[in-house]
Amino acid sequence: MSAPATPETTILEIRQHNAITTARYEMSACEMDIVFSLLSVLRKEDRPGTIYRIRVKELEQLTGRAWNYQRLLEATSNLRSREYHIEDNKHVLQVGLLASALYIKGEGIIELEISERMRRYLIDLKNNFTSYRLQSVFSLSSKYAKRIYQIAAQWKDIGETKTFTLDELKIMLSLKDPKGLKSEQYEKISALQKYVLDVATIQINEHTDLRINYELIKKGRAFHSIRFFVNSQVPQQLPIPFEDSAEQEKQRRALQSLEELEIQDPKLISQILGDTKKLNVLFSFIYKHKTGKVKADKNPGGLFLKMVGLR
Repeated sequence: MSAPATPETTILEIRQHNAITTARYEMSACEMDIVFSLLSVLRKEDRPGTIYRIRVKELEQLTGRAWNYQRLLEATSNLRSREYHIEDNKHVLQVGLLASALYIKGEGIIELEISERMRRYLIDLKNNFTSYRLQSVFSLSSKYAKRIYQIAAQWKDIGETKTFTLDELKIMLSLKDPKGLKSEQYEKISALQKYVLDVATIQINEHTDLRINYELIKKGRAFHSIRFFVNSQVPQQLPIPFEDSAEQEKQRRALQSLEELEIQDPKLISQILGDTKKLNVLFSFIYKHKTGKVKADKNPGGLFLKMVGLR
């Protein structure tokens, strides 16, 4: 068995195959956060059967939300049984995400194993993929905001998404069963806007690196389609070079962040790089400063050092 991989609690970018981004599946916000944490530790060189270790405390630090034991068990159980529906011109794949999930009692650790049919969509980065920031998706509380963020991120370099019919969007968000076996949710456009579209737009604009709005398009007298307009709110980060190890990437980003804060004292740098908690605060601080959630125009480096007890 391969050594357990540990999630990086940094402002990472997740790369996800677009077949997954537009796939039809339903997940709770808790399930999505577990999946995003899992995606952040996947590596190109991982072998089949690799066990990925998620630490609950780190997940809670990232999300700002507490997940109790029972809720986590339910989430991982659902992830074992939930189905991704991935379709292209030649194939329809029905596949589950996880082959197994193990919760280690008393240690706050979940060990996850990916199903092999799903692996290529998560690890094969050679073709079409979406990159989006881990910190952003964790900061969203609405499951619809998390899904719409993924879709919008796929089109961030173009400025607007393709035009989706409302049926297509609802199917992707699991608000409508394509076979008509379940009742449709939010049939009225006003309800769809109030409980899904407007909530997602507000949360994405307030908490992520993207700014979105949407346009509803009529066919005759009724609304038929939708497209989202997407802009970046902060400078784009380069995608993670997957050839580097996770620890190398974490250190590189930390050094870059400290340089941005004009922290140059070797002793301070060593103390920060050697302390996981201080690194977590560093990445969170940089993200909040860039997005305007922390106001420290005169001396941001000094404020950060005070926050981690080094000044």
